[in-house]
Amino acid sequence: MLKRILSHKARIFILLAVVSAMLIACGKKEESVDKIRDLDFTVLGADEQPDELKEIIAEKQKEPFQISYTLGSDIYIAIGYGEQKSGGYSITVDEFYEGETSLYIDTTLIGPKSAESVTNTVTYPYIVIKTENIEDKLIEFH
Repeated sequence: MLKRILSHKARIFILLAVVSAMLIACGKKEESVDKIRDLDFTVLGADEQPDELKEIIAEKQKEPFQISYTLGSDIYIAIGYGEQKSGGYSITVDEFYEGETSLYIDTTLIGPKSAESVTNTVTYPYIVIKTENIEDKLIEFH
């Protein structure tokens, strides 16, 4: 009889574990985005950026920012990571693609390596990319 009770309790425990796992999996569904295509872009140095965009960046650079600036048939996307205590930072564009209703961009700030010699001056790392202006699409930053 004791074996039977344990067996019954074990079955209930397993059933509860399976149901819990299913509920957790359903709750963690992320919104899927239909990628239409990867987008070509050019990373611009400060001397290649429009003057008005440089002024906007200078005003916002102390805090993290994400902005877009349209000029003719081009769109400029600028992403800044705010004030950092030293130099030696870089930024990578991990993904940049067109979806059904939006353009999606994902970047990463990479800190200086521990063995790297960096300036101990405050810096404001940011990246500006230039791409074709795809009208009527929002830009979503990730």
